[in-house]
Amino acid sequence: MEMKTGIDLIKKERAKQIKKYGTTKCHDVDFEQGQLVRAAIFALTEDEKYSQSDWFEFELNVKRDRYEIDNLVKAGALIASEIDRIQALKKELGL
Repeated sequence: MEMKTGIDLIKKERAKQIKKYGTTKCHDVDFEQGQLVRAAIFALTEDEKYSQSDWFEFELNVKRDRYEIDNLVKAGALIASEIDRIQALKKELGL
């Protein structure tokens, strides 16, 4: 069985985030205060200062997934979400 590449794992996680949490581009535009980046940092570090008080289920899953690759994949998908959010905003503003 061939191992998936990092980008394949991140794409799969992003699709799961969209399906499970409804975090589409339209949804993500509301995160104007760095929430996606902070959640990615939390996934990598589990540092409580990056905790998102209303992201309990996400944080519980991060703490449950003690495997480094799982949390790297979650962080990568969140970073991709932030990139999509910024690009959508720039498109909307005509930049």
